[in-house]
Amino acid sequence: MPNWSKKGLVFETARQGVGGWMAHSALTPTPYRLDEERIRVYAGFRDREGVSRIGYVDVRADDPTAVLGVSAEPVLELGRGGCFDDNGMILGDVIEVAGDVYLFYVGFQHVARAKFLAFTGLAVSRDRGASFQRVQDTPILDRAPGRSTIGAVHSVQREGDHWRLWYAVGDDWEFIDGRPFPRYHIRHVKTDNLAVMPRADQVCLRPQGSEYRIGRPRVYRRDDGYVMYFTRGNLNGEYFPGVATSGDGIHWIRHDESLGMALSSCGWDSRTICYPALIGQGGRLLMFYNGNDMGVDGFGVAEAMLPHGEGGLRACG
Repeated sequence: MPNWSKKGLVFETARQGVGGWMAHSALTPTPYRLDEERIRVYAGFRDREGVSRIGYVDVRADDPTAVLGVSAEPVLELGRGGCFDDNGMILGDVIEVAGDVYLFYVGFQHVARAKFLAFTGLAVSRDRGASFQRVQDTPILDRAPGRSTIGAVHSVQREGDHWRLWYAVGDDWEFIDGRPFPRYHIRHVKTDNLAVMPRADQVCLRPQGSEYRIGRPRVYRRDDGYVMYFTRGNLNGEYFPGVATSGDGIHWIRHDESLGMALSSCGWDSRTICYPALIGQGGRLLMFYNGNDMGVDGFGVAEAMLPHGEGGLRACG
């Protein structure tokens, strides 16, 4: 596994944000290559009430700490009142299919007797990712037995005529000091039609030991199978990435000790590292990620040389 070198906080939302919709945070930063010179990092930016909308930050591909531009308006606004995404959204995945850009996102909804509901929507861009239109006002991954509260897609792959999706599934809550926190684990499903999601799926990873949640799976293909980066939380309040490998994308072996990254001694990622997402750049890998309080400051980047034997590592899709 790579050894990561941190390059610092790239986008400080409170300082560099544009407009009241981008007051703080940059949740689940997800890179997408625009061209040889630019990488677009999509994220969920929160307003002062904590409600997030999808926007982007463009950075230089050869120097990802250099910001080239910021979306003046959200590329995807909140859903209609009463819909599954009327109270915020975070990034799931961004992939290109037949010239269109598909944005999978997780919409949040407040309800009376639970902290929130979170399910997956789909929007499509035909202007190279400058704006997106919802495919439908309802989730493509909705409630089902075993996922009554969360169905959050975070990796999508197109293989032949089939779609493969990896997502977090939640069904209940963990109460810590009287406060509810979502419990979830990682599952996988294959479908030939995103409008018809099978209810039968496969468990990939469950929490172990003192963990109560494991999610935000980011899956990448490599020459000998797949590698997954995810985020895990435990009862001690730790929230930190893990890594796993698989030959088929369904059965996984964890290698958390080989992550090759640690908390900083002080600053924006000294208490938490979470939601890593990778993209290749020449002979390097870039990791965009969030820090303390799930990205309240913005997002940062780390880089690593591609290790021997992983030259084929590439994002799904």
